[in-house]
Amino acid sequence: MEIQLYNTLTRKKEIFNPIEDGKVGMYTCGFTVYDYAHIGNLRSYIFADILKRALTEAGYKVNHIENITDVGHLVGDGDEGEDKMELGARKEGKSVWDIAKHYTEAFQVDLKKANVLEPDMWAPATQFIPEQIGFIKILLEKDFAYKSADGIYFNTSKLTDYGKLAHKDNKVEWDAEFARVPTKPIHIKRNPTDFALWKFSPPGLKRLMEWESPWGTGFPGWHIECSAISTKFLGEHFDIHTGGIDHIPVHHTNEIAQNEARFSHPVVNTWMHNGFLLVDGTKMSKSLGNFYTISDLEKRGFSALDYRYICLTTHYRQPINFTWESLEAAQNALNKLVRTLTHLESETPSSPSPEFGPRVSPKLRHLYQDRFLSALADDLNTPQALAVLWELVKDNSISPAYKLATVLDFDKILGLSLGDRVTKLLASQNNIPAEIQSLIEEREKARKNGDFAIADNIRAQIESAGWFLEDTSSGAKITKK
Repeated sequence: MEIQLYNTLTRKKEIFNPIEDGKVGMYTCGFTVYDYAHIGNLRSYIFADILKRALTEAGYKVNHIENITDVGHLVGDGDEGEDKMELGARKEGKSVWDIAKHYTEAFQVDLKKANVLEPDMWAPATQFIPEQIGFIKILLEKDFAYKSADGIYFNTSKLTDYGKLAHKDNKVEWDAEFARVPTKPIHIKRNPTDFALWKFSPPGLKRLMEWESPWGTGFPGWHIECSAISTKFLGEHFDIHTGGIDHIPVHHTNEIAQNEARFSHPVVNTWMHNGFLLVDGTKMSKSLGNFYTISDLEKRGFSALDYRYICLTTHYRQPINFTWESLEAAQNALNKLVRTLTHLESETPSSPSPEFGPRVSPKLRHLYQDRFLSALADDLNTPQALAVLWELVKDNSISPAYKLATVLDFDKILGLSLGDRVTKLLASQNNIPAEIQSLIEEREKARKNGDFAIADNIRAQIESAGWFLEDTSSGAKITKK
């Protein structure tokens, strides 16, 4: 099936054609590990996970690399302010290495809770300092960089199309953009858009993270790590680069500048970005103090998978306005789906007879699969894919066995851990309290005797005790509310 993906660089959906048949090189900008990730951060990794799963299900072997930013990301996201890692270490009174280790592990735990598959390689920036220095050396040799008073800077005036990813395609637009912010003196930066490749340690100050380089003791800029790491492991031409929409105007724009200056050709074929997670119409961020973590969700009785479901209900390129009410609706929908699949599992014999088989033509059965995959092939349209899934679940012309198998197949891409949740729910049903089990048996006797008023009264008692009861073709099925 033909896959179309929206390319931020060209501003349109394009048919995906990998550089190498059957293989995909994919790079995801990783987290800056100076604090806990908030759920707005996690949206980027859920989006990348859906993309990776969809490509894998389409038959591609995906080589997925993700960095960990543990040095060089300054508070201002450009060349201003303190390194976030050093700030975090001072704030907590710990070593910067302990900070990096703790928050890297916490981030990876959150990803696991959200059922985000691990990349083929985690690449912490501090483990690839020589590669970053080597990259900068080449940029200097090619006269795309210069040494100034506080570091090595990239000379953006050397590129005629700098800013093309950010839709700022000419000098007038960029000058207007940077007129709003103070610029460094000319002895520091030649042009407002120039950015640091290597920063020198301040005189007389011993940084917690610093390295020797041909130009002096210091540390790498934020952008150079992704160029050095991605091209080291994926080569100078690879398929897909993902990240949040906030990476477009600075981080990814500067990655493109570095890459194309060094290699003299485009490095990434398709740039993909997810939209913001909003709170009351404003971007969720640590600087604004309007953020929530997975731990915050869990304290209110929600899970990371409830949040993953809410992400699936909106196209990845569109903003999500987060509310607790919308998260509760997502939780209710996901719980309903799990209960429904549990009932389907209960109705499916381990060795079904021919009479039990799908009561639907192969053409109709495959139609659901085709529609589901077509939705995802259309730039990962997960809301439409979910709509197809729910339509399948409600279609009474299809047997429980086929419904269950197909939905679990869909979940290989959606990543909601439906199979595991059904298994756990079925296991919990074996721990029904004795008094509830007694009521179920009494009700079954009443039903067999035609005493339906008594049966209804017993059902009400069971449900008031906190249990769902449903009559199926294989008997009464009960689940905890």
